[in-house]
Amino acid sequence: MIGVRMTNITFKGNPVTLSGTPPTVGEKAPEFHVHKNPGESLALSSASGKRILLTTAPSVDTGVCAAQLRTFEARLAEAGDDADFELWFVTRDLPFALDRFAEQAGIRHVKTLSDYKDRVLGESFGLVIDELGLLARTVFVIDKDGTVLYRELVPEIATEPDYDDAWAIVTGA
Repeated sequence: MIGVRMTNITFKGNPVTLSGTPPTVGEKAPEFHVHKNPGESLALSSASGKRILLTTAPSVDTGVCAAQLRTFEARLAEAGDDADFELWFVTRDLPFALDRFAEQAGIRHVKTLSDYKDRVLGESFGLVIDELGLLARTVFVIDKDGTVLYRELVPEIATEPDYDDAWAIVTGA
């Protein structure tokens, strides 16, 4: 697939190419599945009836990605049982690495998921950084019917997303 040059997306100041065009607000999110472990996948359609805050990152083993996961975990833990949505954090790290990190960091509320095996999410959402083979840093809020309510393509991949905007959309605050 020929990548799409996103001149407003950079990695450490250098422009990068995404594998496609990510869905925009108002569009239906493409169907995808990701892996909790090598033998267990989770599909977007399995969340039918729930809103999803979907956030992607290059690798949990980097400081910015770890901060992204920890921040969303803290917010979701604070919301407690009042949260009527799921939060999915997806990278191309192996599920074992995600599980190890989640256990060490006390991640109990966010679902840590991997696009390593079939690479369906990255391809269907157009989020693969061609130069790295990793996922771009993004945040999407997907409504119960699969419609994208919010989309942030973080302009500089080495920085954190805008947590407040996504949180306001997903919680209705």
